[in-house]
Amino acid sequence: MIKNYFKTALRNLLRQRVFAVINVAGLALGIATCILIGLFIFDEWSYDRFHEKSDRIVRVVFGGAVPGGEIKEANVMPPTAQAIQAEFPAVEAATRLVSAGRPFFQVADQFFNEEEMAFVDSNFFQVFSFPLIQGNSKTALIEPNTVILTETVARKYFGSIDVIGRQIAVKDNNQPLKVTGVAADLPHNSHLRFDIFTSMSSYPNAKSHSWLESGFYTYAVLHPGSDYNTMEVKLPALFEKYAGPQFPAAFGMTYTEHRKAGNDIGLHLQRLTDIHLHSDFTNDLSTPGDIRYVYIFGAIALFMLLVASINFMNLATASASRRAKEVGVRKVLGSGRKALTIQFLLESLLLTFIALLFAIGLTYLALPLFNHLSGKALTLDLVAHWWIIPLLLFVGFAVGLVAGSYPAFFLSAFRPVAVLKGKLIPDNNGLGLRSGLVVFQFLVSIGLIICTTVVYKQLHYIQHKKLGYDKEQVLVLRTWPLEKNEEIFRQQLLQDSRVLHVSNSPYVPAGATYSNNFFVHPVDAPAQWTKTLRYDVDEHYIPTLGIELSAGRNFSADYGMDSLSAIINETAAATFGWTGDALGKTLVNGENKHLRIVGVVKDFHFKSLHERISPLVMVLNKNFGNLLVKAKPGDVTSLLETMKKQYDGLSPDLPFSYSFLDDRINNTYLAERKTGIILGLFAGLTVFVACLGLFGLATFTAYQRTKEIGIRKVLGATVASIIRLLVTDFVKLVGLAMLIASPIAWWAMNRWLEDFAYRIEIQWWFFGLAGLAAMMIALLTVGGQAIRAAVANPVESLRDE
Repeated sequence: MIKNYFKTALRNLLRQRVFAVINVAGLALGIATCILIGLFIFDEWSYDRFHEKSDRIVRVVFGGAVPGGEIKEANVMPPTAQAIQAEFPAVEAATRLVSAGRPFFQVADQFFNEEEMAFVDSNFFQVFSFPLIQGNSKTALIEPNTVILTETVARKYFGSIDVIGRQIAVKDNNQPLKVTGVAADLPHNSHLRFDIFTSMSSYPNAKSHSWLESGFYTYAVLHPGSDYNTMEVKLPALFEKYAGPQFPAAFGMTYTEHRKAGNDIGLHLQRLTDIHLHSDFTNDLSTPGDIRYVYIFGAIALFMLLVASINFMNLATASASRRAKEVGVRKVLGSGRKALTIQFLLESLLLTFIALLFAIGLTYLALPLFNHLSGKALTLDLVAHWWIIPLLLFVGFAVGLVAGSYPAFFLSAFRPVAVLKGKLIPDNNGLGLRSGLVVFQFLVSIGLIICTTVVYKQLHYIQHKKLGYDKEQVLVLRTWPLEKNEEIFRQQLLQDSRVLHVSNSPYVPAGATYSNNFFVHPVDAPAQWTKTLRYDVDEHYIPTLGIELSAGRNFSADYGMDSLSAIINETAAATFGWTGDALGKTLVNGENKHLRIVGVVKDFHFKSLHERISPLVMVLNKNFGNLLVKAKPGDVTSLLETMKKQYDGLSPDLPFSYSFLDDRINNTYLAERKTGIILGLFAGLTVFVACLGLFGLATFTAYQRTKEIGIRKVLGATVASIIRLLVTDFVKLVGLAMLIASPIAWWAMNRWLEDFAYRIEIQWWFFGLAGLAAMMIALLTVGGQAIRAAVANPVESLRDE
């Protein structure tokens, strides 16, 4: 019996191969989309969850509201770990990490500069589950100047992992580091991404008791059953107890007076598993993800699968309705309703699992492109991701049963006498259901078109908004490897006729260089401490970037006291109440250094457009190993070749490295750009699959109204009037979908735009464009079926009457 069911199912699929191919294609696209996005979501969610104690580890962070802005820092003060372990019984262990960047390493006569190093406490590898291949995790980092390498670094430096006792040297450090352990390479789904771990006892400030400096990433392991929320409530008292006594010397006021002045700063806790998707801290150890995009992509996957399933159901119904006479003959010959139901369900399941196989193949083909767009390195490993197999089987059964249930129960209920006489009455309720499903399909499609339009318009706005400085033709050169030869290189650049300006400063108004806190107050208002950003610049910085002065002058070598001067932006002047009257005023910083205001620059965007412009203080300070070069328009490639020759001629330790300022600005919005591309891609796929569903409903409707169309033609109806009759119903469905989708898309995009301090306004034509596009697509899809039905010979449809 089962064999007969399969044989009949295969024959019917081959007989209606066009419908079968369309069905399989639509469903395969939907399932493949779900697999891709499912891999993305799983990867994002998996960050830091592989640690044995991940559910009990928290990170201590620093933040709060202060005049001039908000502080949100991922690192805290040196004694924080010791203090929380002493004050809170819930803390089982605490450990610290300090990032050391990418120093020069020397092994024998070879130099390396690609690996990132961190200073860590001796218990670091007991808190985090990074297994050691060589060495003892409990004792490897107790002694000063000891180091643990990852497996890849050990093989790169020494050719094997049998390196215990070997030494590596760090440039400018007379004490070599002794290798005491080799760790397995850190997983990609960790926010900690270091290659070399050095003992914290080697770090000069490791034993500092200052609560006014930071830089230490601090983690605590709580005892099982402890609630981190209960512990967090007690952190303000701990901060006041330890940091409070140091406030008068630094701020000229007590901690209580500091709070009364409008400051609310302190320590907070963040769960380890929240760091990747729920962080917006400055100075974080890695670029975090964003939970909002996980939700967005998850919704896209769900809607794509629903649209594909609806399309599958509509096409299954349309093709099955043509088999009404077959059902009648089968019933006359003795087939029961149960057998017919099983037959239709089996055909549906067979199609679904064929689509499932194609979906897996599509996933493998699409993964390289998806990885490129998302910046991931995802793989579909059905062994490692074993959970995908039962999930796919469940989806296959669910979609097959749901999609096949309606035609199965609908057709199996036909009365054979009526069917064989050609008196099959159209199922108006069923048609209404299918119309509702098409409305849902186009609701999703129109919504995605609107969302894609808003995302692209916002990105266009970001890329073309005037930032208050000239970002074109500005090169950022890494020159610290030149050391004392940097000034020679700078003078060589200035002698090149293709170069307009050269400035020495590490502060570039794009990227992470703006992350610092600089607390100052007016000299006559000691209580008015305000958080600003400090830019260390030279006298060439402002002309190099084309920043405009609204008052005063630029720094100049002609003024010998400019090292005690400052230039502020208009926002800083307004914050201190100096609008139009800032020149000659004096600011005092935390080191009691007086800075006289000699100039005010017009506000420019030195942060991303996600944030409002905040107070900025520029001070004259040189020799930072970073050059900004303003080039004339022209052959930049030739200029770069000259720069490289001049740079290499000074025998630096590292190769020539550069970037364009406008590229750095664009990279600031990389996540938004990727989201826009992926959203547009999946919007197009959703519209395509929805059109397949619309094609199915148009086919079904034309078939159901065949005799009606024949009678109308006999009575004189024109082809145009019949086409209009068939198309009008579908235009109404798309119009209804437009009415429902518009307010939903408007709400969703307003929520997304709230993350931008500078944003576009959602215009009415966004919705009109989406509706028009959907209408045109629907008309093109339905038009072919309508024309085919309208030009059919009425004799063919009425000859059995």
